[in-house]
Amino acid sequence: MGRIGKEVAGQIISFIGFIGVAVTTGIPMWRVTSFIGANIVTGQVIWDGLWMNCVMQSTGQMQCKLNESLMTLTRDLQAARALVIISLIFGFIGILLTFVGAKCTGCLDKDSSKAKVVIIGGCLIIVSAVLVLIPVCWSAAITITDFQNPLTIGSQRRELGASIYIGWAAAALLLIGGITLTTSCPPQKATYGYPGYPPAPMYPYAGPGVNPAAYGPVYAPVSSQPYTGTGTYLPSKPYAAPTAYSGRQYL
Repeated sequence: MGRIGKEVAGQIISFIGFIGVAVTTGIPMWRVTSFIGANIVTGQVIWDGLWMNCVMQSTGQMQCKLNESLMTLTRDLQAARALVIISLIFGFIGILLTFVGAKCTGCLDKDSSKAKVVIIGGCLIIVSAVLVLIPVCWSAAITITDFQNPLTIGSQRRELGASIYIGWAAAALLLIGGITLTTSCPPQKATYGYPGYPPAPMYPYAGPGVNPAAYGPVYAPVSSQPYTGTGTYLPSKPYAAPTAYSGRQYL
C-alpha cells in the first residue's frame, strides 16, 4: 500500500472512531436496568448517561431528566465526563492535522514536513483512543462489580449499556487509525560512503574555459642519419652458454 492509500485508510478509520466517541458521549446508555426476578414484565427501564437519565415506562412513554449537578453522578461517570470531552478535542485536532499534512494536499511544500505533521496527528489520535478507553473500562468494571454483589437490591442492579460497547469499538478504531497514520515515515536523506565517516569533499567544476588543457603537440626533429635495411635483432654483445653443473657437488 502506498503512502497516499495508507493515509486515506487511516483517516477514514480514525473518523469513524471519532464519530463513535461522539455517540458514546451523547447517548444516555452507559448503564441499563437489568431484568431480574421471576416476573419478566418490568414496570420501567432506567438508562443512566453522562448528561441525563431516562426512564421508559411499560406503556412506552419515556421521560428524560438532565443531570444538573455533577455530584449526583458516581465517581466513574464524573471522570468519564472530562475524559471523553478531552478525547473528542484530541481526536478532532489529530484528524485535522492529518488532513493538513496529507500527501495529496498542498498545505505544505516539503514531503518531510507533511509526514511529520501526519505522524503528530496519528499520535494525538492514539491519545484520544486511550482517553476514551479509560472511562469505558472503568464504568464497565464498576457495573459488573455491582451486578455481582449479593448485597445489591435487584431493582438497583444495572447492566452494561450500548455506550460501553460503542466506546470499546471506537477506541479500537482510533488505535488502528492512529497506528496506521504514524507509519507514514518521512523520506530518508541520501547517504554516500560508509556510515560513520564524513562524506567526500565536493569540488566545483570550473569549466573548460578556466583550466585549459596543458597538453600540446610535440614535434621532434628529423634524424640526420640515413636509414639502412641491414639491421638485425641479434644483440651486439655475445653471450656465452652457461656452465653445466653436476648434481654430485651438492650431495
